[in-house]
Amino acid sequence: KGKMRMLSRQALLLCLLASTQAFYLPGVAPRAFKDGEAVNLKVQTLVSTETPLQFDYYQLPFCSPKKVQDLPENLGEALVGEKAHTSAFLATTKKNEYCKTLCRKSYTPQQMEEFQDFAILDYRVNMRLDNLPIAEMHLFAYDDKPKDTIEIYNLGYPIGRKLEEPGSKTDQYVLNNHLRFQILYHPVESEDGGPETDGNYIVGFRVYPYSIKHTYRGKWNTTGGAYARLSTCVQPPSGRFTQHDPLIIDAQDGQEVVWTYDVEWVRSNVKWASRWDVYLQMNEIQDDKVHWFSIINSLVIVVFLSGIVGVIMTRILHKEIQRYNEVALSEEERQEMNRELREETGWKLVYGDVFRPPPHAAILSVYAGTGMQLFVMSILTLTFGAFGFLSPANRGALLSSILFFFVLMGVPAGYVSARFCKLVKEPNHFKTTLLTATVFPGACFAMFFILNMVVWAKQSSTAVPFGTLVVLMLLWFGVSLPLIFFGAYLGFKREVIEVPCITNPIPRQIPPYPWYLHIGCTTLVGGLLPFGCVFVEMLFILSSIWQHRFYYMFGFLFMVFLILVVTCAEITIVFTYLNLCAEDYRWWWRSFFTAGATAVYMFAYATYHFFARVHVQATIDLSSVCVYFGYMFIISYAMFVMTGYIGFISTFMFVKKIYGSIKVD
Repeated sequence: KGKMRMLSRQALLLCLLASTQAFYLPGVAPRAFKDGEAVNLKVQTLVSTETPLQFDYYQLPFCSPKKVQDLPENLGEALVGEKAHTSAFLATTKKNEYCKTLCRKSYTPQQMEEFQDFAILDYRVNMRLDNLPIAEMHLFAYDDKPKDTIEIYNLGYPIGRKLEEPGSKTDQYVLNNHLRFQILYHPVESEDGGPETDGNYIVGFRVYPYSIKHTYRGKWNTTGGAYARLSTCVQPPSGRFTQHDPLIIDAQDGQEVVWTYDVEWVRSNVKWASRWDVYLQMNEIQDDKVHWFSIINSLVIVVFLSGIVGVIMTRILHKEIQRYNEVALSEEERQEMNRELREETGWKLVYGDVFRPPPHAAILSVYAGTGMQLFVMSILTLTFGAFGFLSPANRGALLSSILFFFVLMGVPAGYVSARFCKLVKEPNHFKTTLLTATVFPGACFAMFFILNMVVWAKQSSTAVPFGTLVVLMLLWFGVSLPLIFFGAYLGFKREVIEVPCITNPIPRQIPPYPWYLHIGCTTLVGGLLPFGCVFVEMLFILSSIWQHRFYYMFGFLFMVFLILVVTCAEITIVFTYLNLCAEDYRWWWRSFFTAGATAVYMFAYATYHFFARVHVQATIDLSSVCVYFGYMFIISYAMFVMTGYIGFISTFMFVKKIYGSIKVD
């Protein structure tokens, strides 16, 4: 029987391993292409690092098939404007083709001027093949290590570039009208573990753009061969060209453009599971060092704050509580204790006011609930990202996950809001619950709607269609709002949170306190330290958002997020203790603003990033400025509410703990 059990366990383990090997996330399972099978090259958006506005591929008069099909998109793709369409580019698996004519078009001066404007702003064309983004590949080496080269990428290819001619008085731009697609493939092998047994996996999609002023003999014959009429192509086609001039954009008279492309298939040793490595490494060695340096720097701050909190909790509070609770004391000891109590332990003198509800207590309850909602949403999103569920192969997955987790976390939001609403004795429970469901989402949706109108006026593909706005409204009012009311129902059914001290009927007068304990000072200093823990990681996040790079360091980001939570909690506890020692019991909103000020520094850093690193041309474009700062305001507002909640809830637990540890007559 023992042997049979062991054999059955081994068989079960083998089955689990086999099922794990055959498991693929939806939408990212490998697909094998047979020799000679047609592959679809999809075109997407035109993006630039000079402006946050992006445009649809066919908003410029490129060559197009007879019927352009819009490919399906998820909610995340729709919100960021990543629209994909079929294209006129044709490719066949493992068949090299050169100097294929895409189309020949005559353009008006206005159309050529449009091409030139996009070239000036360094717009790049995004394409995809088998869910891989197209990229220009470059070799990079450090000055001190010229032989150690690494492969880096630049997503998409430029529409055009500035023509560098010495002595030229006017700026001229050339149009990249010839593309050489290099498709890397890896034959299916049994050890790859894929569901297919033969065929080829596509593991790379590269592009090399050229500007060629094509020439041809005689009249253009649309019924002729694909490349026989072009005299700029070496015959037979081999990827080489005769001596030619670049295609300079003529924005005054318009011109004729012949669009061509090559397709090269190159065998690669890269396995299908590793095909995203070149996109994700992004100078991997240097980035890893920067990330680890940021985490070590943040840990130093955490250790420093933890030491301060430890001193407060172990040395000062423990001794003061022990002395304050002492019963058998002589008269001299009592007098000495009273003197020290007044001089050193002012926090005990405000026990009758420390739990007095603050002004606008209902709004604080609302933000506490929303902060809880954002906090849990962030933890779930980072957890899923750290486990690899938010792969860049799943386009739009990150933003979709953020939205769905936020909507589904309505229950804890309503619950927390209701609990604090009962604590501060807010009579209108319905109003507080409704504000929890509408204040933060309403402000974000209003800003998003205004920004959508701005980009819609610019005819940018970033503009969200009306149907997507309806979906967002349904998620808000059909899912989030009922869940918040359900959570509030559960919270109001519970008993009021017990606090250790009874509030006096008459508020205690607050004596003068030092200038450095003023709410302005504590807020500025309190937000600076948490921001110091995250500003390096924030640089990478801003670069991924506005400079169109992939961000996949969720493991680092999760560690930085935990450090941020600890730092916000500890810095608010320290400042709350100092204010209580100064007999200032107004800690409710102070704790929220002290930690929430982290978002102010984040917005200030985003402003610096705008003028120093990205969108140089956009500084004179009002719509681009509105889009950038509008979206950064939404992100900073969410960060303000979440960090404010972390500071508030940690301070509440601290105050409840220390006042629950003393005996009060």
